[in-house]
Amino acid sequence: MEYPIRINKYLRGKGFASRREADKLVEDGLVFINDRKAENGMLVNEKDKVEVKGKTKEYQYLAYYKPRGLATQNLAGKKSVVDDWSKRGLYPIGRLDKESEGLLLLTNDGRFTTEVLSENPKYEKEYVVKVKEPLRKGIEAIFKKGMQTKSLGSLLPAKAKIINKTTMSVILNEGKRHQIRVMLSELRYTIESLKRIRIGDIKLGDLKPGQTRPIDK
Repeated sequence: MEYPIRINKYLRGKGFASRREADKLVEDGLVFINDRKAENGMLVNEKDKVEVKGKTKEYQYLAYYKPRGLATQNLAGKKSVVDDWSKRGLYPIGRLDKESEGLLLLTNDGRFTTEVLSENPKYEKEYVVKVKEPLRKGIEAIFKKGMQTKSLGSLLPAKAKIINKTTMSVILNEGKRHQIRVMLSELRYTIESLKRIRIGDIKLGDLKPGQTRPIDK
């Protein structure tokens, strides 16, 4: 951490809150620098004493099986994951498109959300994909090399493994919108089902559609 540093970046770096949440803590008068109430935009020096008073926010982390046919974000007034969970103060990290299913992480920790959405290999995402057409052996090498696509441009290398003649696993370190669907479509495959089964070391496990379980960050 390089000093001097803005108070919201300092609180984020120390794990108190995301920058947005830190701004709210300051606005609510709960943050003190050297025993004086802080204001947004103030700078913190290395030897300053910073305190956050009041009730500490309780962070929650859930593994959730998003069912197929349910949108992640609000979509033209239709039911979504956000509708179901925002009233409890929890929001999905990233998204799965409506016709995909599987693991979503739900949390109220903005800092953890930013961490998971980074391209850190620690949070690689694994999918199982079933297609209509027989898979060609060369598809593993194509994914490993990285693809140049019409709609998404250049894509980073990905790990692919053929499970059987119409099923494969795919591991991504980036998460461009509809990435797997675009890649397979441009290779002239028709996706019948797409399920995310892992994010980092968090697995879908034996969850059923609509179920959740608590996880330890």
